[in-house]
Amino acid sequence: MSKLQTEKVRLGYDETVVIDGLTVEVPEGKITSVVGPNGCGKSTLLRSLARLMKPRGGAIYLDGDAISNLPTREVARRLGILPQNPAVPESLTVRELAAQGRYPHQGWLRQWSKEDERAVEKALETTSILEFADRPLDTLSGGQRQRAWISMVLAQETGTLLLDEPTTFLDMAHQLEVLQLLYRLNRDEGRTILMVLHDLNNAARYSHQVIALSRGRIFDAGPPEEVVTPDLLREVFGVEADIVPDPRTGVPMCIPYGLHHSHDGGKLSPDEAEIR
Repeated sequence: MSKLQTEKVRLGYDETVVIDGLTVEVPEGKITSVVGPNGCGKSTLLRSLARLMKPRGGAIYLDGDAISNLPTREVARRLGILPQNPAVPESLTVRELAAQGRYPHQGWLRQWSKEDERAVEKALETTSILEFADRPLDTLSGGQRQRAWISMVLAQETGTLLLDEPTTFLDMAHQLEVLQLLYRLNRDEGRTILMVLHDLNNAARYSHQVIALSRGRIFDAGPPEEVVTPDLLREVFGVEADIVPDPRTGVPMCIPYGLHHSHDGGKLSPDEAEIR
């Protein structure tokens, strides 16, 4: 596992500052979900942690070393990242995609080896995609394709995984398929997982810690039981909601019933008024 943290980091695009003065530490060996409204800086934070964008201020540390000073190949041996909507030639097979995860371990003096082959096979087995190994990506369902991408990240054999919206565009069954896979990777292999999620209920159910961002700053961070509250829904998402215990797990579950007055001009539709 790798220890990952930021210290007063400042991030932005062109003249726009998205995150300013953010300090956060990713718990080792745990699953952490970053939640928040669109445009609050979730994906920007993840990109900076993976060293895909350079901070304008502050620093990001990997195992105590400034990540900006580490060689790219060294970072890729410690961190695996799955960006949102990744793109490769659709004719690529699942096995060829997974094999790309071995590039950080290769060089002029070390070409493809039995160790690489073993890592790829294990990644395909772990993601239950081995039976589709020789199929092109464009012949797979959304859930199968997402598992293929995760197999590429697993083939890197890093202790820390960063995933940006791993359940985007997936139906309910495929969302559960991916989230349960990530849960098992953490439980059985102790991998540190940091992911951006839109669904607050999934974040509460599958995470040990939730980081809620609002306007580029941390609104709250901690266990789901402490973070997922009516106040969070109201102040961060602009939604009025009841929070009830999940009947099976006891974790907080959100039941939204209307927009907060500051987001809808103080007016509720007749249906919303009746519900309230």
